Amino acid sequence: MASSPYASSLGRLKAHTPEFLNREAYATLTNAKDIPEIVKLLEATLYGPEIARAAASYKGSELLEIAINRTFVQRNRLALESTPFAGKQVVELYLRRWDVQNIGLILSSKALGRPVREAESFLVSVRDIPAGLFAGSMTLDDFRLLLQQPTLEAVATHLTTYGYGGILLPLIEAYERSHDIFPLLQALDRDYYERVLEAARFYQGDEWNVRQLLQSEIDVRNVLLLLKARDSGVAVEEVERRFLEGGTLAKAAVTDLAAARSVAELVGQLASRFPSLAEGNATYQATQSLTGYEVALQRERAVRELGRMRAYPLSVAMIFSYLLLAELERTDLRRIIYGRLYGLPTSAIVDSLVVTKL
Repeated sequence: MASSPYASSLGRLKAHTPEFLNREAYATLTNAKDIPEIVKLLEATLYGPEIARAAASYKGSELLEIAINRTFVQRNRLALESTPFAGKQVVELYLRRWDVQNIGLILSSKALGRPVREAESFLVSVRDIPAGLFAGSMTLDDFRLLLQQPTLEAVATHLTTYGYGGILLPLIEAYERSHDIFPLLQALDRDYYERVLEAARFYQGDEWNVRQLLQSEIDVRNVLLLLKARDSGVAVEEVERRFLEGGTLAKAAVTDLAAARSVAELVGQLASRFPSLAEGNATYQATQSLTGYEVALQRERAVRELGRMRAYPLSVAMIFSYLLLAELERTDLRRIIYGRLYGLPTSAIVDSLVVTKL
């Protein structure tokens, strides 16, 4: 029997898996008294080299943001370089999510009139190479040129070179009237998911894992949309307009779900599909914050998706399990940093983490 093309990929990524932070590291970080202490603690981890490189130009949370993003991109590159030919296209398209995130950040910054440097520090990049480059797309200099464009329309026009302008330009006239940036961001997201879901159709026979991973991500986004809409009293028509298709939660169900009289009633209606959602009720009742629901959904998804993908180690699912772990660690580190920066209680920061519950 011929060996799997993923055998060497499995060995390469398993060798790097111990570099992910363990529970003890998270416990130490969540108990740090301030940002400088978090910097010091992370200097002794995989993030140390990028902290050292950026320390001459950046300080505090901005330094950590850059070091975390750059280390995260290095992990994306490792995963892509470890992917055999059969899975390369779907991994490349998946990694375009960071191009989309960077473009969304630039569009939002332009709409809000934020300075170039303030926005640049949040780009998902490594040295002079953003994550998107590993998917065959944009460099950090390209993003800097976007930031320097005088208007949002100029940004959209410039993006034509990279295949995104055609998505955005038809929406610019409506933006000029409403100054609502959301339709542009949603158009980017819809195009992204359509492309990567199409690429995850059966070819080698193992892409179904990727489709379920993406569908579960879309489901989480849509459930949070419903919860936010119910909490703020948004009309059902607006919910339907913002609903992202491609998940397992059908758009046809929106009307009935959006008719729930309260957040608690909506959670009850969704309980059969998302059993952990009720874990957020206590936080919502105490603070009127939806954060508990978001964390519960993300944790439930991570446990389910990682468990399923790890059951297929000699397939493209193994690459995506590594990518998901990298995304979860980046998200949790940012929760710790900004939780401490904004003075949240340590218990609240701990409760917001996902990786420690896996």
